[in-house]
Amino acid sequence: MNQKSLPHVTTPTGLFTVQLSATRRGARLARLLTERQLDDWGMPSREEAAQVVAELASNAVLHGRVAGRDFRLGLRLYPDRTLRIEVTDARGDRVPRRHDPAADDAESGRGLLIVTAYADRWGVDEAPAGCKVVWAELWAPGRGGP
Repeated sequence: MNQKSLPHVTTPTGLFTVQLSATRRGARLARLLTERQLDDWGMPSREEAAQVVAELASNAVLHGRVAGRDFRLGLRLYPDRTLRIEVTDARGDRVPRRHDPAADDAESGRGLLIVTAYADRWGVDEAPAGCKVVWAELWAPGRGGP
């Protein structure tokens, strides 16, 4: 499910962004900061969101890394309790693709299957300076769609 991002007509009620080192430690910190921020926003346990962040941050470190460049994590919480996760990395030329089930012996490439399983929508947008933003949206329980 790779869809073009649709602009939200409402302003987020919560906004969090942080720049992190493109290292395994930075990816782990992205997950921990997400858990903390969701707790601060009073969101019920959102293990799904933390897992999506972990996968997207890991992809940014493994596949989107450019020496000397960081990645950015962004979280937006909208009034309808939709959570938008954005991870920006420096490799706009490397667009993520889901794992090919025919290549079951592959050692990587399954992370986006997890993102697809937990997110209601996800996609990739171009960003300035040759970067890309991989985003995912998790809707509030009971919400039927955009």
